[in-house]
Amino acid sequence: MTTFILVRHGENDWVNKHRLAGWIPGIHLNEKGHEQAQAAAERLAHLPVTAVYSSPVTRCMETAVYIARPHNLDVIELEEVGEVRYGKWEGKKIKKLAKKKRWMTVQFFPSRMTFPQGEALRDVQSRGIQALEKLSRQHPDDVVIVVSHADLIKLVMAHYLGVHIDLFQRIVISPASANVMSLHPSGGVRILRLNDDGPLILPSKPEKPEAETSQNTPDESGGTAVSHPTAS
Repeated sequence: MTTFILVRHGENDWVNKHRLAGWIPGIHLNEKGHEQAQAAAERLAHLPVTAVYSSPVTRCMETAVYIARPHNLDVIELEEVGEVRYGKWEGKKIKKLAKKKRWMTVQFFPSRMTFPQGEALRDVQSRGIQALEKLSRQHPDDVVIVVSHADLIKLVMAHYLGVHIDLFQRIVISPASANVMSLHPSGGVRILRLNDDGPLILPSKPEKPEAETSQNTPDESGGTAVSHPTAS
């Protein structure tokens, strides 16, 4: 099986400004973001990581460098796990975007949302899933870290949790949090951690999906609706 650890990048000043950073170049981690990235690297340092992939966006690459260093690994850029292409909305303030008619589509019918001159959220989800499925074939028995963005991680995790894309905003992905899942060659999926910022200990020998009889359900107390695409 392949164990994936999906890590959101650390904080940047655009998060506090409540603006959609998107693919705008030169948006770096702020001081807190560097601290978060370093803390994430320390939490993941003891794991047998064999590869670190990252969105090409600056704030992700900066976070990934921290995480890859203890493992003596190079960061591999992977455009397919890059940020949502927000098109004309990129760089805009959330407060102004919330006044647009299409804002309600983002909130309640994201499966039908295509950003003006940008990307459809369903296409973002698809490219993220395809990227992980491809990596699982390349790393059939490995622990792989992928540093990405909140919206893409939420979309991917929603898919593997069996949650419809129209409900993906209920998932919260905090800066520098880790989200762990395993993809089995048999087709099975196991979600091990979600939005985790504590110490990580992976099971040494997970059971195969076909050997499990218990049904695990997400903790409903952790599902909090958010009111906008993540300003990351």
